Amino acid sequence: MLARIRFESFALLTVMSAWAAAQPADLSSTLRVSRIVVTADGSEVRRSADSAGPGDVLEYVAEYHNNSTHVIRQLAATLPIPDGTELLPTSALPAGALASTDGTHFSVVPLTRKALQADGKLVDQPIPYREYRYLRWPPRDLFAGQSLQVAARARLPDEPSGPRPAH
Repeated sequence: MLARIRFESFALLTVMSAWAAAQPADLSSTLRVSRIVVTADGSEVRRSADSAGPGDVLEYVAEYHNNSTHVIRQLAATLPIPDGTELLPTSALPAGALASTDGTHFSVVPLTRKALQADGKLVDQPIPYREYRYLRWPPRDLFAGQSLQVAARARLPDEPSGPRPAH
């Protein structure tokens, strides 16, 4: 199942262009993925995501660290949500993340799109969480030696989905 999920997302941890002035060694980022297992007593345990299967919940944690001696201004932490998963919207930490289906246009959750009804009226229709691909937190300054951690969870589908239709 995980082989089907494109983990090219690891390379998609991005920082808005305001960070571009910082040297590459000034900011480091890591992305960890864990499978969340609920034990018999109701507590949660993090396990390797390598053995994840249908219906499992994965937690994605991105950590940014300022390795420099100066402030990195307007860092906008962005977390990819892999294709083939469904975002659990209340799991985004810290609160206040914006979401996107394309990595370009971000808005508050829940995302909506215009849909034409049979009577010709346009209405806002919620976008399914399985179509969300990125979360981005509002830009903030990251001081020397400081770290920022963002996280969200997504569920693997219960049933493998077939090939996506061509558009």
